[in-house]
Amino acid sequence: MNVGFNVIQPGLLSLVQDSGRFGLHGIGLTTGGPLDRNAFRWANRLCENPENSALLEVAVGGLTLESTLHTRIAVTGAAMPFSINKKPAALWQTHTVAPGDRIELGFASAGNRCYLAVAGGFQIDPVFNSVSTVSREGLGGLHGDGSALKSGDFLRLAQPMETSTLWQLDEHLRPTDSGNSATLRVILGYQHAAYDNLQKQRFFTSEYRVTKNCDRMGYRLEGAAITGAITGILSEGICQGAIQIPADGQPIILLSDRQTIGGYPKLGSVLSLDLDRLAQLGPGGKVRFEPISIEQAHNLLLLAEYRFQSLTLTRI
Repeated sequence: MNVGFNVIQPGLLSLVQDSGRFGLHGIGLTTGGPLDRNAFRWANRLCENPENSALLEVAVGGLTLESTLHTRIAVTGAAMPFSINKKPAALWQTHTVAPGDRIELGFASAGNRCYLAVAGGFQIDPVFNSVSTVSREGLGGLHGDGSALKSGDFLRLAQPMETSTLWQLDEHLRPTDSGNSATLRVILGYQHAAYDNLQKQRFFTSEYRVTKNCDRMGYRLEGAAITGAITGILSEGICQGAIQIPADGQPIILLSDRQTIGGYPKLGSVLSLDLDRLAQLGPGGKVRFEPISIEQAHNLLLLAEYRFQSLTLTRI
């Protein structure tokens, strides 16, 4: 059925995303998927969607859609003005929309990215088993070529749902706003031995600034330079959250659209839970690091998953 949303204004960078494209690093394809995975999961859950349902990741803001059907939507993530027919609407809860309704996202006052889900999800043709948009690779998205949304595009729904049940995530359960700063927990990798204790102490006690070179591929930081016994290695696989230390000593944190291999040494990796917060920082954001063990990381991930699965939404 030709029901869904007309794209009136695409915003600065609005991308179709699902959970990502897995198992294809061997042929050079990266994972993609949402930068703020927590906000992504809650947006789909508020709409009672399967977790991997396609939605929109809206960076900075400026998106306007027009509905052609009765359905429900939810917006989570950054503090981005959200309205339906010019009437302010709350984030972190579901809303009903009708044919002709206009959904607008203004420009974020805190954070960088919002996630807009619709009941039933968007119907997008997958590329390599995922619809996630990776512009660098020219893969995925509405047109399959890695492009962002454009004015005049049409977002078709996968399974139109007209239920009127509305939900919200209680305010005290939502991610807390810590301003334009974040403390990132780090699991040291095997190459940390190339950095002496003084260099590691400098890294973990210094404050770094997010530079203008920050995107879905990675965040370049600026601060105390870290020097080690090696400045290059044979190229090897790179995990999400890896902290590369190039020759200038300024850390690079790699994210969802990272390259699959790289030749810079890596001090360690940021805990995946903390990448959600990093993704909401913009240029000028402040970053500090804190070391944790692999056992602590496992415990934190298990507890976070238990919390997500056990929390209940409030019917409104």
